[in-house]
Amino acid sequence: MPGVRTFLGLLASLAVCGVVAFLGYCVYFDRKRRGDPGFRRRLRDKRRAKRPKAKEQGAQLWDPANEKLREFFLQEVRMGELWLSRGAHRMGVDHFSNALLVCTQPQELLKVFKHTLPPKVFEMVLHQVPLICQQFEADMNEQEYLEDDPD
Repeated sequence: MPGVRTFLGLLASLAVCGVVAFLGYCVYFDRKRRGDPGFRRRLRDKRRAKRPKAKEQGAQLWDPANEKLREFFLQEVRMGELWLSRGAHRMGVDHFSNALLVCTQPQELLKVFKHTLPPKVFEMVLHQVPLICQQFEADMNEQEYLEDDPD
């Protein structure tokens, strides 16, 4: 039996040495890659290429052609804040929901609402979202039906 134990111990030590050698190999080539001036230049170029895209997306947040939509959005947010300050949470939630409906980036607006609205009101807004979507789809389907109707 001592031969088997010795063999297994030798095999385990070889496995540990192999793992250590592999990790050393990874660390060595990672340092070599990061130290390469070409790598840093390519990384900088990739980051610069992404910046204008982000600026363009921000510019598309409110198109000047949609000035009336923007005004409606701001009016709904103001009205929601007004009703909320008066203690009429339901009316405030209705206005915040209307603002969500016309917003070009509703996920971002929900993040803002999460940090600015009281938790109870934010939950009410979240419960209102599916209802808004259903109502919007129903309105769109009705509008398509009216456009397709020959009468």
